Amino acid sequence: MKIRIIQIGKTKDSYIEEGIMEFTKRLSPYVKLEIVTLKEVMATKAFTKEHCKEIEGEEILKLLGKSSEPEAIIALDEHGKEFTSMEFSKFLGKFFDLGERINFIIGGPYGLSENVRKKASLLCAFSKMTFTHQMIRIFLLEQIYRGVSIIKGKEYHNE
Repeated sequence: MKIRIIQIGKTKDSYIEEGIMEFTKRLSPYVKLEIVTLKEVMATKAFTKEHCKEIEGEEILKLLGKSSEPEAIIALDEHGKEFTSMEFSKFLGKFFDLGERINFIIGGPYGLSENVRKKASLLCAFSKMTFTHQMIRIFLLEQIYRGVSIIKGKEYHNE
């Protein structure tokens, strides 16, 4: 299985970076994982938050659809579909079977542009609560690991 995570901005907190490294290591036997970090654009007098999302969105869209392989585009968005861990593992399992690459898109502090949201195959929400764009990185990797563990019959998920 191939997974690419496209995220905006560097991970600034060491505890989040440590978690990312841990789940990346755990996933390595099962998933070819690529994490692409794009530059964050901060709002100023010259750039509104909406303008920042548009600039970041253009950079995200440049990365999508360039592969000759089939791929899914999953944008993390607070208004998206919520999954249980079991439902998410079944969702991931479809891509294991098809051999498609999954692109997970994590926006910056202002979210995702409308163009990125429209390009996505699916909008996925982790909760009705709001999380920082950095914190959601470790949540996503943990849920991918949990989903792969369920698929592979590993003892990680207790259900």
